[in-house]
Amino acid sequence: MPDRILVTGGAGFIGSALVRHLIRETGAEVLNLDKLTYAGNLESLKEVDSSPRYRFVKGDICDATLVRSLFESFRPTAVMHLAAESHVDRSIDGPLEFVRTNVLGTATLLDAALAHWRILSGAERDRFRFQHISTDEVFGSLGADGFFKETTPYDPRSPYSASKASSDHMVRAWHHTFGLPVLISNCSNNYGPYHFPEKLIPLVILNALDGLPLPVYGKGSNVRDWLHVEDHVRALWLIDTRGVPGETYNIGGHNERTNLEVVQTICRILDAERPKASGSYLDQIKFVTDRPGHDQRYAIDPSKLVNELGWKPQETFDTGIRKTVRWYLENEWWWHPIRENKYSGERLGKGK
Repeated sequence: MPDRILVTGGAGFIGSALVRHLIRETGAEVLNLDKLTYAGNLESLKEVDSSPRYRFVKGDICDATLVRSLFESFRPTAVMHLAAESHVDRSIDGPLEFVRTNVLGTATLLDAALAHWRILSGAERDRFRFQHISTDEVFGSLGADGFFKETTPYDPRSPYSASKASSDHMVRAWHHTFGLPVLISNCSNNYGPYHFPEKLIPLVILNALDGLPLPVYGKGSNVRDWLHVEDHVRALWLIDTRGVPGETYNIGGHNERTNLEVVQTICRILDAERPKASGSYLDQIKFVTDRPGHDQRYAIDPSKLVNELGWKPQETFDTGIRKTVRWYLENEWWWHPIRENKYSGERLGKGK
């Protein structure tokens, strides 16, 4: 029985990486449902969009009629749910859209998935999974020591993380109440190719190339655990095919860096790869007022995923960030229209 995977949010950063992986590395058929908001970009799927195993539908996960019709026509063997509003700064400026998409949209998908699962039988029923891709930000902020584990209590601090925590709880509720076979993963900060340039790493790369200030919140001391997006999607497929229904798996790269260290690393790579006429890209660093409620540190313990499912990241931060910088240097065709028409690098998340 060939896998039929319904991917929501498959035109986004992580979603498009997942779709590319599924088409390149598996025999699965893929249906990509994406609303194509500002961060959705079908150009990220150019290398797979001619595959007979790939299909795209533009639509909103909150549209219950559309979602039900796709379950009925495509009959997925699994749902890999990534569709979400996903930027903390934007959630500060407009929180209600995050509640709508991340909470109501997830509940709409769960309702349709449950109706679909209930009419399945035999091998199709046994195979079916609803996989919810979430974030480590639901756990709140760590001090100088320790790691987020699957058992860490939730303590979301931003409208974004609160909406994702709510959707996590929805998924668990559908499992415990109705028996729906679900899987949840919480990942650390992703980076890599095709990343919308409002996020730290692509923003710094492109601002540096444009000669613009490289904004660093506060003193740049906030710590994040970085995970290359291709390591992430390999983990997601492993969880889908080998994970235990009802379980949660944390995905992290053991690559902690302060935000300032990340920015400085990018500058040094650019100094080597594309030197300025004079000076260093480090000269463009500018410290700015901190984000409201900025969590100090995130770090993931992925040992459950490693020990139980055999996952191992292929990239360190040093190898991954160098590949990422080179990708942006070599693929202006992808990011230049975004900078021109969608987002030019302005500050977000100041609050109202």
